[in-house]
Amino acid sequence: MSTAATASAAALPAARRAPDRWQFWGRVLVLPYVLVFLIFVLYPVGYGLWLARHPQSYVRLFADPIFFRTVINTLVFVIVGINVKMVIALVLSGFFVQQRWWIKALSLVFILPWALPSIPTILSVRFMLNPEWGVVNTLIFKLTGADGPNWLNDPTLALGLAMLMHVWKSLPFWTLILIAGRLAIPAEQYEAAAVDGASNWQKFRYITWPSMRTLYVTSLILSMIWTLGDFNSVYLLTGGGPADLTHVLATLGIRYLRLDEVDLSMAAIVVALPFVLPLVYFMMKRLSK
Repeated sequence: MSTAATASAAALPAARRAPDRWQFWGRVLVLPYVLVFLIFVLYPVGYGLWLARHPQSYVRLFADPIFFRTVINTLVFVIVGINVKMVIALVLSGFFVQQRWWIKALSLVFILPWALPSIPTILSVRFMLNPEWGVVNTLIFKLTGADGPNWLNDPTLALGLAMLMHVWKSLPFWTLILIAGRLAIPAEQYEAAAVDGASNWQKFRYITWPSMRTLYVTSLILSMIWTLGDFNSVYLLTGGGPADLTHVLATLGIRYLRLDEVDLSMAAIVVALPFVLPLVYFMMKRLSK
């Protein structure tokens, strides 16, 4: 056997050992993340499903009139709040995409609600809406001489304010997403449309919307998933009140925990899954394309 052949044969075991060594260290480095997932994700989810396993829990849950009010609140919150938010984001994306210095300066202020922490922001708004000494009613009294409304003690008004808070807090993020979509459209298409005498509406209808439709629908579905899990906007502003009439599915479980009904709390979370899982399925299906 030649010297080259001998060296090649000796190198084969070493070449085989190198991938094995990398695979070993790869498993070692991945192990902490697997443990974190098992301890803080899989175990709590599994334990919650185990607590919600009794059919009697769902019978008691469906017999609670607050539950059906909560389902209606959730549907209104998701359908109205998200569509209003996304339409406004689409309009504002067309405004902020303009290349003017004062618009760029205004965009820095516009993004602040999304950048600020949720808890102090929403609690500050709740403080401002206090009917007795809040800054909003104080200003109304100084301007009109009349007492302002009891903002958070009217269920319809309180839920509307919670939706407004959600829209105000998350609107900058979705506007940025749609701005990125607009910037990806080639400028030559708009220049050609301008040469042909197209109006702004025609440019939007035949250029902007066809190019952004997929991004808009994907953002809409993702926003629905996140909104179904939005705990802060309702609980920090209204606490589910008055009389537990502004709860949504994301906050209903806390109501039952405060009543020491852990099984009902877990059942309320499981009941929310039929709302979330179809959205996740459609989301993943769209992303897979």
